[in-house]
Amino acid sequence: MKHHTGSIEVICGSMFSGKTDELIRRLVRATIAKQKVQVFKPAIDVRYAAEKVTSHAGAHYGAIPVQKAANIRERMDEDTTVVAIDEAQFFDPEVVDVAQKLAERGVRVIVAGLDMDFRGEPFGPMPTLMSKAEKVDKLHAICMTCGNDASRTQRLVNGKPARYDDPVVIVGASEMYEARCRKHHEVPR
Repeated sequence: MKHHTGSIEVICGSMFSGKTDELIRRLVRATIAKQKVQVFKPAIDVRYAAEKVTSHAGAHYGAIPVQKAANIRERMDEDTTVVAIDEAQFFDPEVVDVAQKLAERGVRVIVAGLDMDFRGEPFGPMPTLMSKAEKVDKLHAICMTCGNDASRTQRLVNGKPARYDDPVVIVGASEMYEARCRKHHEVPR
């Protein structure tokens, strides 16, 4: 089933907010609707399985790991109608052009990723993808300090907040990250 018009949907939020669960939910619905789905993820993300997108809750869906955004076009089948891109913040800026060109071709593009890095600053190509999208859903986790809605990702190093000048990209899960609200998010300089 071909879409009449292409589109870009962005699912964003902090770590542990359910982004990948929501992405998988949309992919399952597209599969039920007999749409041809392909999922891509950055090769750098090997936390759970190299050829799957996997949520922290354990849901998973087959995926093609790629080194850079241009590889998505190279690996895409001609009859694909839905393309999902997980962990988009790790891709190079070309991911924006890839998503735009696919949407112009009539493909439904679903992008998931962190909107902010551990410092609370816009992360990679995500802000541009959000501005170009027809639909943006920002999900929230639960603050591990107070239990309120969390919109930020706290990186911890030996149980203490990571410093502002620490490397931005370090792939990890609950062993080094937790969700925090604005009040409890700390980034010492």
